[in-house]
Amino acid sequence: MGIRTKVDEVKYALFNLSVFSLPMSVSKIDSTALKYLSAYSDQVKSQVKLMLEQDKLSQFLLTKYPTTHAITNDKKLREFVMDLKNNYLKKSSPISKIIYDPKIHVVNNALGLHTFVSRVQGNKLKSKNEIRISEMFRRCPEAFLQMITVHELTHVKEKNHDKAFYKLCEHMLPDYHQLEFDMRLYLTQVEFRGEIY
Repeated sequence: MGIRTKVDEVKYALFNLSVFSLPMSVSKIDSTALKYLSAYSDQVKSQVKLMLEQDKLSQFLLTKYPTTHAITNDKKLREFVMDLKNNYLKKSSPISKIIYDPKIHVVNNALGLHTFVSRVQGNKLKSKNEIRISEMFRRCPEAFLQMITVHELTHVKEKNHDKAFYKLCEHMLPDYHQLEFDMRLYLTQVEFRGEIY
């Protein structure tokens, strides 16, 4: 099964639930405004739009993810990321900095950043990896923080978003695609209706 097929399955798995079997109505929110869901089908966007209009998206998310994580500072975040790295990427390059970054704006489609910097020191080439996660994820379900962490850790080994990248993401987090979709629902909720945690 290819990556595209797996992603497509996740896109529609959520929407077979009875919570989505609501009558379609005239929209008040333009589907093109759902920027976090731009890669999904019109059917998916219409269902999310209806849930927003009926103020049911927050209820759905809170039922599925009722609590937030306790990883609220950079030290705890470093421990969290390093635990995942040591479990799955022991032989990969070290990570020099892991922080929550208030400068990362989710609006610009960045949830976190992995940076790789090479510097010449004498006759040696030194490189360092950094992982920065948007400040807004200080308070969210742990599953979302884990998904973002897995994504950024995967960039330590795989630079491009290709088949090998998503295969490694799924190796570290088997429900990676579902969590990414749910996190995009959460970002949509925050944008249109506000925080729920």
